[in-house]
Amino acid sequence: MPCVEPFFRCLLLASALAASPSRDPSLRPPPERSTPDGLALLREMQEGLGGAEKIAAIHDLEETIRAEARDSRGSSLGAVRKRTRWIQDPATLRLDQIGPRGTYVLYLDGRSGSGWEILPDVQGPDVYKTTGAAVDLAGGELEFARGYLSGFELNLWLADRRGYPVTSPRPNVLRIEHDGSSTDLTLDPKTKLPVEEGGVSLADPDHPAPEETRYTDWKEIAGVHFPIRKVKSISGVNRGETMTETIRVNTGLRPQDLAAQPADFAPDIPPR
Repeated sequence: MPCVEPFFRCLLLASALAASPSRDPSLRPPPERSTPDGLALLREMQEGLGGAEKIAAIHDLEETIRAEARDSRGSSLGAVRKRTRWIQDPATLRLDQIGPRGTYVLYLDGRSGSGWEILPDVQGPDVYKTTGAAVDLAGGELEFARGYLSGFELNLWLADRRGYPVTSPRPNVLRIEHDGSSTDLTLDPKTKLPVEEGGVSLADPDHPAPEETRYTDWKEIAGVHFPIRKVKSISGVNRGETMTETIRVNTGLRPQDLAAQPADFAPDIPPR
């Protein structure tokens, strides 16, 4: 199965790390591999974000972002818009994106570990079209989707409740492991909000690469602070900047709606 062009994968803005989404997101005790200093730093971050209970009270989330796309050399590719919809339980993910040679739709049922996607048309004359067919997630595409869901920021923020090992390899750095991968969050020493996220990009599953995301602006929604401006780098190259247009939480998203394939095989993104 062909892969989505790596840049547009990195614009998905999550820790695209190999992991299993099939875990039920109910509360779990911290694993034995967590350290006291790691858990203490995690709880400081949770307080900075608004508090663990307020984070856990977010049952579903919808976010629309706009971005400037950049290729592997850092050259601009044009504008991208993406809509992310996430449900905590049952764990469900839906992504709809429009961008030059990066227009696609992806759905993942986290409990069954299965889903489908509509890939971008990378050869046709219209750079904003999809292939016009849905295919089952498999191989690297499925691995990518699972990692996206496992590393979704709300899951990382509640790492102790998700059963992820939590440590602190150095001051103000929080390391969160999930299913063999890890994400490092560097926290502001005063606010305890993340200022940088580091990990390994699986935007191209066959060529893992070090990635870094910097957070520069925040907005409070339902008592929780969300990053609304991010700058993504892969292998030290600026691959895009994103700005959040809208974030809505607890609107009653339903798994069956996220699972519905668009009749026209085009992304479902509200107009600006």
